[in-house]
This record gives sequence, C-alpha cells and structure tokens, in this order.
Amino acid sequence: MRKNIPRQIALLTVLLGIMMAGGIWVWWMKSSQASNRWNASCVGDIPAPIGYKRVPAQAGDYTTFLRALPLKPKGSKVQLYTGGEANYQWLSTAVVDMPLLSNAEQCADVTMRLRAEYLYKKGRYSDIRFTDVNQRVAQYQGGKSRANFELFLKKVYGICNTFSLYHETKPRAIQEVQPGDVLVYPARDGRQYGHALMVVDVAKNKAGKVAIMCVEGNTPARDIHIVRNATHPFRNPWFLLDGDERSIRVSVFHFDSEELRHY
Repeated sequence: MRKNIPRQIALLTVLLGIMMAGGIWVWWMKSSQASNRWNASCVGDIPAPIGYKRVPAQAGDYTTFLRALPLKPKGSKVQLYTGGEANYQWLSTAVVDMPLLSNAEQCADVTMRLRAEYLYKKGRYSDIRFTDVNQRVAQYQGGKSRANFELFLKKVYGICNTFSLYHETKPRAIQEVQPGDVLVYPARDGRQYGHALMVVDVAKNKAGKVAIMCVEGNTPARDIHIVRNATHPFRNPWFLLDGDERSIRVSVFHFDSEELRHY
C-alpha cells in the first residue's frame, strides 16, 4: 500500500496542475472577451504584441492622431446609431469614443470620417475631398465651421461607398503598411455588399514582420470599434502578417493583398 503512495501523490499533482492550467485558461478566455480589457484610454495605450514595436510617429501626424483616438471604458458595448446594442459583440474588442453623425455612417464611411477628422483638425480644409461612385469629386468648402463639416460628411456618406473608396485609393505592399491605410473590397460574386476596415496602428518586429490593428464600422450603423482577434486571443487586437500573404485575414473578413490600399 505504501509503495503506491508516491504514485498517488504524483497523479494528484498532475491532476492539480491540469486543473490550475484549465482555470487559468478559462480566466484568460473570459477576460479576453471583455471590451477594452486593458481599460486603455486611447488606441495608443493598448500594448504592442510581444517582440514588436510600434512604427515611429511624428508629433501631429496622422499616426499620432489615430493612436490618440479615445476609447470607452472597460466593458462598454457597441451601440447602434438607432439605439440598443449591436449584434455580434464578440467581433469587437474596444469601442472608440466618437459619436456617429448619421445612420448612414457605416464601414467605408468610417474610414472617410477618420481621415476627414484629421484633416479638419489640422486646418487642411482643401484636402478634404472624396470621389463618389460616379467618379465625381466632392470637395469640402465649409472652412472651420463644424456644422458645415458635418453636413459635408453626411452628404459624402450618401454618394460614396466601398466601390468608390476602392477606386479612389491605390494598393500598398503589406511590408509598407501604415496607420490610416484601408482594407477594402467592393461587392464580390455572391456578396451583395463590400466591406472596409481601417488600419489604425502598425507594429513590426526585428525580422520585419508586421502586426496591424484595425477599426471598423458596419451595417446597420454602429459605434466605431477595434476589431477583435478571436482566433489568437493572446495577440488580440493585433493581426500578425508575414508580408508575403496573398490573402489578409482580419477576424471573419479576408482581403486580397491588393485590397490593402492608401490615399
């Protein structure tokens, strides 16, 4: 009987280890599902992946602007413009604290909104322009008036979409990705609508591999939110890329390499 005691102790130790590991995993998975689990005040407060460093930014540039986007507190839910919580909360991992302007502010519109907000903040009013679905340019002419600026964006939401966004922008190589770039595809065979994300932050490791963080809007209109990496929760909200992919997968969306684009 005594000879079996060491074996029983070893078995008990293994079982306890398995239980502890399982408990830690369950705790991690539960905490990783929380919105803004870091309780970060802005995009730039979210830690970069281990072994990666954020790409450099200059004071006042677009990268700095995007990293300063404020986030709602831990536990905040993505809300619809019309009220109530959006479906599929698990697709988001933090909510940007920026009220929408209309029920038409959806995926492509969010990428245009953020670009326009930066240019407006910098006083670069003549650079605020977008090409509509008929290849006509909508040019902002309202100066520093916030009311005029918002009216212009609401007009843009009605005449621009993923199709116009795709054709207004140019492809960017994955290795050269920058904050402010967009991932966009127009409607495809079998899909009535296209979709667009914005790359809101970029980090790289010593080997030159790339990590991207993305924000999106969606249909129906809802809060701008950071896209969750549900497949690799330890990397969330970053998506790691080798740089030679033919397809870029971000959450449930996939984009061809030429669908990474920039203005």
